[in-house]
Amino acid sequence: MNDSAARQATRLDAIHGRYDPWLLAVSCALACVGLVMVGSASIGVADGHDVGPFYFLTRHAVFLAIGLVAAVWLMRTELKTIEQHNQLLLLVCLALLLAVFVPGIGKSVNGARRWLNLGVSNFQAVEAVKLLYILWLASYLKRFSEDISATWLAMLKPIGVAVVLVAMLLMQPDFGSSSLILAITAGMLVLGGVNMPRMFGPVLIGLPVLAIVAIAEPYRVSRLTSFLNPWADPFKTGYQLTNALMAVGRGEWLGVGLGASVQKLSYLPEAHTDFILAVIAEEFGFLGVCLVVGLYALLAGRAFWIGLKCVEMRRHFSGYIAFGIALWMSLQSFVSIGVNLGLLPTKGLTLPMISYGGSSVIMTCAALGVLLRVSYELDRAQRQVARLRNEAAQPSAGVPATANPLPGVAGDPARGTSRLRQRAEPSLGRTTA
Repeated sequence: MNDSAARQATRLDAIHGRYDPWLLAVSCALACVGLVMVGSASIGVADGHDVGPFYFLTRHAVFLAIGLVAAVWLMRTELKTIEQHNQLLLLVCLALLLAVFVPGIGKSVNGARRWLNLGVSNFQAVEAVKLLYILWLASYLKRFSEDISATWLAMLKPIGVAVVLVAMLLMQPDFGSSSLILAITAGMLVLGGVNMPRMFGPVLIGLPVLAIVAIAEPYRVSRLTSFLNPWADPFKTGYQLTNALMAVGRGEWLGVGLGASVQKLSYLPEAHTDFILAVIAEEFGFLGVCLVVGLYALLAGRAFWIGLKCVEMRRHFSGYIAFGIALWMSLQSFVSIGVNLGLLPTKGLTLPMISYGGSSVIMTCAALGVLLRVSYELDRAQRQVARLRNEAAQPSAGVPATANPLPGVAGDPARGTSRLRQRAEPSLGRTTA
């Protein structure tokens, strides 16, 4: 019997999965759109910095190449290896956010200490924190899946960690990333099965605190007032938004054509980073904006679907990772698009995979690499379960079908449709009695 189990484990080990083709396609499409639009939107910015017209495009391509290397490495890394180092991930998050305040390591730009000086380039610490925090929270939700819906303490622990991270971010200051971390935490807790009535308490406390923090600084109040009526002061507080809206309006339905944007020529600030969607709207019109929105909707929708399939197969760590990355990409793109269209106040969040930025591009590629690994292991598990079920449906001679040792597979009289019943999963290397 041991030899039979060993042979079965060997056959299962030989089964490989495949990376989700939809995720691969949408990731490549976003990367290509980013290359084209950074090249187009940064020409005026490069002229203002007295560098070559393709300076920012070249740097973006280098950052994208580094991100692809990180993505490929993570695509080939077993998720169980990442899960084994869950506590280390949280420590790295805290270390990165503390390092920005260390003289000689942290670097201040425009009055904000958000960057780490790596010599050849600056790295924004919060971009790595987003991914590492999602991985840690996914591990926590798996380990305390039953307690999270039953006890206050299990629910408050991740909220407490999020509050500590947010406090460190507000010291930089970085209100946009702070809000994103809190939103991701709330979303993952809800998807992780937290008791909803218990969530109302922290939410009712947190929202007023965030509102107070938002109006505590004069520049944040200025952003709010300029967002409500940017045309009241179009040359000062409303300058960014009015130029973005003019770019969007000038694009109309089909745009003025690639490279023909006028607003990017030193009129629209941050045309290659925060306000790159406004340039897309001007050059490709309403149709181009719909295409970009559709790509992000496909990315988030596919990630949520993969997460749901993982949870159905009781692969909770993988499922929560997919949920967290889906929340990250969807919320950040939603805010960035809303800011460019004048629907939300300025937050300083870039458009994932499209906006120029070294740390943002690298860590977004890394996150998509982890997401593709989730899809690979899900497909591999589905193929292994299908193999087990096929073997169970064809019992060897002399063995009755009801003697099937695999729960939840054909021939198991205890099999049912209850969501609480254990799903069949491959048992690699496990001996059967």
